[in-house]
Amino acid sequence: QVQLVESGGGLVQAGGSLRLSCEASGSIFSFTTMGWYRQAPGKQREVVVGLTSSGFTNYADSVKGRFTISRDNAKKTVYLQMNSLLPEDTGVYYCTVRTAIGAQYWGQGTQVTVSS
Repeated sequence: QVQLVESGGGLVQAGGSLRLSCEASGSIFSFTTMGWYRQAPGKQREVVVGLTSSGFTNYADSVKGRFTISRDNAKKTVYLQMNSLLPEDTGVYYCTVRTAIGAQYWGQGTQVTVSS
């Protein structure tokens, strides 16, 4: 069973930065894809960025140039560095991983609130 624990959310003013962390149980080498989604109030969950095991990244247009995904294999952690935050970035951010057999796991979510 894979468990994901997110941290790093909070309240920040527009233009500020936050770094989200997602620590995974088990070896992250077994994950084919890791990524982040977010869900704003009253909206559907949407993809923010995905990172494949080969290092390919796919960012949502709305965050390109502002957000960066990275991972530390030794710490079994994936990060999301968020810069130049906008009020529309507000939402609950979820970490997700997909294994080689196609199973997908989600973290509990961490709240990000950007004030104008």
